[in-house]
Amino acid sequence: MKNREIKIERKWAMPNKWTFKIKPITKLLEEEMTGLIADPFAGQNSPAHEQNDIKETAGNWDTDHKDALTWLRGKRTNRYDTVLYNPPYSITQPMMYGKKEFFSMEIGIVMKYWADCKNEIARILKPGGKAMCFGWNSMGLGKNRGFEMKRILLVAHGGSRNDTICTVEIKKL
Repeated sequence: MKNREIKIERKWAMPNKWTFKIKPITKLLEEEMTGLIADPFAGQNSPAHEQNDIKETAGNWDTDHKDALTWLRGKRTNRYDTVLYNPPYSITQPMMYGKKEFFSMEIGIVMKYWADCKNEIARILKPGGKAMCFGWNSMGLGKNRGFEMKRILLVAHGGSRNDTICTVEIKKL
């Protein structure tokens, strides 16, 4: 079995509701993003070439405003070199995100939605492409979808605030 190294780092930074404005995360993006970049949950300040956010007030002038899963399903297979996956972090945030299906708060429905988004990201990424995930866990897209973890960045925010966990995975050929 081959020895696989994962680079793990921990940095401290003030929290920001706009993930990509947090300095260590901005630096991670600069170091890891390559080629054509997609972001299905763009919000504001996304560096992606193609962006989507269901909220009409999010993003720049050419941001799409569709449900993320619908947007991902409309993308061509093996199109992107990098996909940023920065969905709402907590189980209650999808309700604020506007997904009618989540109002029941059934955990299974929410988890299936996130799994379906990850399956679509795996489909639209080119072999050798990078999935960069941001949230409160380090799962990423995972081995079952054909990904290998390369890097983890833990961004501590201090006090009782949750860390932001960033993962960088490569889609195997």
